[in-house]
Amino acid sequence: MKILWRKISDKYPPLIVGEVSANHKGSLREIYRIIDCASEIKLEAIKFQTFSPDEMTLNVIKRDFVIKNNFKIKQWNNRSLYSIYKESYLPFEWHKSIFRYAEKKKLICFSSVFDSKALDLLQSINCPAFKIASLESLHFPLIDKIISKKKPIIISTGTLNLYEINNLVLFLKKRKANFALLHCLTQYPAQLKYCNLKTITFLKKKYKCIVGFSDHTLNSLASLAAVSLGSNIIEKHFILNTKKKTLDSKFSFDPQKMETLIKDTKNIWASLGKIKNNIPKVEKVYKKFCRSIYITEDILKNETISSNNIKIIRPGFGLSPADYNKVIGKKAKKNLYKGDPLEMENLI
Repeated sequence: MKILWRKISDKYPPLIVGEVSANHKGSLREIYRIIDCASEIKLEAIKFQTFSPDEMTLNVIKRDFVIKNNFKIKQWNNRSLYSIYKESYLPFEWHKSIFRYAEKKKLICFSSVFDSKALDLLQSINCPAFKIASLESLHFPLIDKIISKKKPIIISTGTLNLYEINNLVLFLKKRKANFALLHCLTQYPAQLKYCNLKTITFLKKKYKCIVGFSDHTLNSLASLAAVSLGSNIIEKHFILNTKKKTLDSKFSFDPQKMETLIKDTKNIWASLGKIKNNIPKVEKVYKKFCRSIYITEDILKNETISSNNIKIIRPGFGLSPADYNKVIGKKAKKNLYKGDPLEMENLI
């Protein structure tokens, strides 16, 4: 997958995406500050959410549309769905200037799509990729429209079981979509014990596609573990100051934590390397300090090699310890002396 100039594969460090979500607090100025900060800490990509509250739900207070005390985040409880979406809404008229400002700062900027109107808007400002949130991941009519735009698609799989993920992938592949899956635990904040990160390895092996991780936990442990398991994308909510409460601030990273995540992710990815074949150059200097077979007593020509005149010790200039049983019982081709490394060419 490639989004603008950024290639995404096992050959490159994971793409770190800062999810703004409701952390803009309804302020265009705050968004510009978030973009400035993202650029300063070398965050490569930033993501928004594009929707209209009226397209997301109904503005009613019937039981089905009201959240009671269901969540740990107090700001989500005892209010209507509509009020939550209205609070996190990013005005459509801001999008063009936001995207252009991010482009000026050399940031990859894209957005989650929740409805056809949002898709039309994002397409009109040349959004380079589209995200599909977990709760929209079975919205096949919308996904079909997104695929038609021929842009990279990143889909979160939270709340989906393996059967549903399989149906989703079959749908995407049948339509030749350019897609990546994001393993995700749809819980806010997410608990480490439910992350099931081994799913990342499973999805990569089964579907041969780009797989990432959308992280809603309170620290970086799950993200870093995900990288070690092959995650190609890490998505983490991003805020300027966690002390300023928003709908998402509790599980968002401030600039310092995000910058550390970026650095740690690159280092972990670098440490993965490739499957070891020959020892690397940096290891060769230590090879000579391994154990090998040395002569411990002078051995005359034609004298038999035994445990009484050789020993496995350091350093490593003699025969490998693996050859010990092979040389026992052989005879010396010439006189050999204590402290010399044993070599096969001196034996008969």
